[in-house]
Amino acid sequence: MDDNQKIKVVFTGSVGAGKTTAIATISEIDPISTEAKPSEASVLNRKSSTTVAMDYGELTLEDGSKLCLYGTPGQRRFDFMSHILTKGALGLLVLIDNSHQTPLDELDYYLNLNAEFLLTSPAVIGITHYDESIKTSIDDYYDVLNERGVFWPIIHADARKSEDVTLLLHTLLATLEYG
Repeated sequence: MDDNQKIKVVFTGSVGAGKTTAIATISEIDPISTEAKPSEASVLNRKSSTTVAMDYGELTLEDGSKLCLYGTPGQRRFDFMSHILTKGALGLLVLIDNSHQTPLDELDYYLNLNAEFLLTSPAVIGITHYDESIKTSIDDYYDVLNERGVFWPIIHADARKSEDVTLLLHTLLATLEYG
């Protein structure tokens, strides 16, 4: 990668999975966020505010390249933002809240939502809140990918820890570089 090269990466996934938190954790700039009170009752029960348009942050890599970090809203009524934000992106980080009632369905949903983008771009799956629920294992997530005939890295991560978010990003960049 070159100095001054900008690399667009998109975080997507379920409400409460940690997209906004992950971007805020590693961004070198104050993240730009469009938070509002949730309109869906199921979301309101889990959090007092949620992204309604996008999150944005930046991170400079060791080689001088700049990662432009975009986060999609988790509420499904804003799904159209995924299609807008993935334009020009090089890869997708799909964050899934393992404590969600049906996390495998959530993974399936976000892979379907971004299916066209994922035909030509890689993804890394980040499993958050892994310590809060043991009902779904990493192997269960790999089974979902295997059924689709794809193999992308799956990593459990805490969106509040910079080393975890950095691992997700470095894994995605390695996937881009080495296939």
